[in-house]
Amino acid sequence: MKAETLVEIIGSEFYTGIPDSQLKALCNYLMNTYGIDPKHHIIAANEGNCAAIAAGYHLATGKVPVVYMQNSGEGNIINPAASLLNDNVYGIPVIFIIGWRGEPGVHDEPQHVYQGKVTVKLLEDMDIRPYIIGKETTEDQLRMVMEDFRGILSTGKSVGFVVRKGGISYDGRTEYKNSHTMTREEIIRNIVKVSGEHPIVSTTGKASRELFEIREQNGQGHQYDFLTVGSMGHSSSIALGIALNRPDTKVWCIDGDGAALMHMGAMAVIGQMAPDNMIHVVINNGAHESVGGMPTAAGFVKLSEIAKGCGYRQIYHVSDETGLKAALTTAKKEKGLAFIEVEAAIGAREDLGRPTTTPVENKKGFMEFLKKYSS
Repeated sequence: MKAETLVEIIGSEFYTGIPDSQLKALCNYLMNTYGIDPKHHIIAANEGNCAAIAAGYHLATGKVPVVYMQNSGEGNIINPAASLLNDNVYGIPVIFIIGWRGEPGVHDEPQHVYQGKVTVKLLEDMDIRPYIIGKETTEDQLRMVMEDFRGILSTGKSVGFVVRKGGISYDGRTEYKNSHTMTREEIIRNIVKVSGEHPIVSTTGKASRELFEIREQNGQGHQYDFLTVGSMGHSSSIALGIALNRPDTKVWCIDGDGAALMHMGAMAVIGQMAPDNMIHVVINNGAHESVGGMPTAAGFVKLSEIAKGCGYRQIYHVSDETGLKAALTTAKKEKGLAFIEVEAAIGAREDLGRPTTTPVENKKGFMEFLKKYSS
């Protein structure tokens, strides 16, 4: 199914979402057609944020909006779907387009396996009628389904298209770039060098993949690192929990701008708790790069200023390797909750691999390593 055909059949004038690699064709089409446009297309902070924006759009216009996301975001929409959109409450109709990672029978990464099993069931449990789009789905089939969906939407209920791998295509090209020079991998390599044998919690996506490969290249073990392969936006909270309970070591968090934005309230709690031994590094390339490169709002926001407002003690904003090395070294030496925002280029190696250990193996090795800091 061509992305432009899908959009034409759905007939909505407004899309908001969180980019997903499974929906890359749709995301690229929307970016090429609308860019970021308050009237037609907004990339939000998290999927619940999208559902609320969509609700506001409907309240203001009476029209039906579309929310797109990876199936991992279903958890973030449960609250607004059940207590805002549902026809037992306000009856606000929304069309969801959901990338089906971890579809049963299709090989995928471990963090997607269980989510894939429950994707359709979660929609049904939220009274959102699902329809699965695959490579075999025809235009006529989709038009018939959409006609049925319009009747459902008119009653104040929501519907969902669940998209299999390769279910949507797009021939257009979209290039995502910025003016920054340091790569994320170079930044992480510097963090590894300065952090030594301190524990690191890394965010989901390419950051954790690069951290794993850097350890391999250095001939180091992986016990120092907790790779948050799923649960986007929560790595800083994991690091906080560790830092508060292992006060005898510095705890490093390698975060991304999209992840930091997704659950930015965590920064307020981190600032309130203010552990002296936590260093929160946000690599900001202004993009959801791990799922295609679509922009985040962090390109327009100074996260370091937000950290300052949240009560972080040491604040650094760097754009080159010299500044990065100085910030990392000082944050390691000084006491006080630290925040380092690092401007980064968009891009990664084509041959970037994935962790060869399982999440459970990672957890066990990391927990065993942390025992050395038991107080």
